[in-house]
Amino acid sequence: MIKKILFVIAFFMFPNISFSQTDPIVTENYTESTVDTTSESTSTIISAPPSAISPSINSSNSDLCTIGISGAVQTQILGISAGSTIRDMNCEKLKNAKTLYDMGMKVAAVSVMCQDPRIFTAMMDAGTPCPIDGMIGEQARNEWDKPINQERRPDARNSGGINVDPDTRTTLIGSAVVVGILALLLGG
Repeated sequence: MIKKILFVIAFFMFPNISFSQTDPIVTENYTESTVDTTSESTSTIISAPPSAISPSINSSNSDLCTIGISGAVQTQILGISAGSTIRDMNCEKLKNAKTLYDMGMKVAAVSVMCQDPRIFTAMMDAGTPCPIDGMIGEQARNEWDKPINQERRPDARNSGGINVDPDTRTTLIGSAVVVGILALLLGG
């Protein structure tokens, strides 16, 4: 029993004694293989659909007299997107008249408003004709009634045709071009 205890004590006291071999273990391996594979495969590629994304046009500022318009068209081949702003001429007219009135130029403010044929007609019907060449009241009515000033009357400008401002005309032409290209793509 004492021998066993001494052996255990010696075993724990001399842990640095190692029993190792002097020859390394060498393993050699050689594998030869031939693989013949025949396969048939079908690949389906699923991709995201093409998309034309309309540009966002911010018109949240109430001091701007513009309206944002945008649109997009997508076919299997081609996508087109466009955006623009359109000036609101009536909004500009109201802002200009308000600014002139606030600056104390009341006759000029009324004159700006009188550029609208509806306002011009309403003012004439009310017996307070729009100013012309610095004249107001009855003197302005007599001046408006002269044959030489008939072309200057806002209520005479739009007779017989549609008055389209340049920005609207540009937008209409651009829209027609986009629709024409789309029709060619879809038809052909």
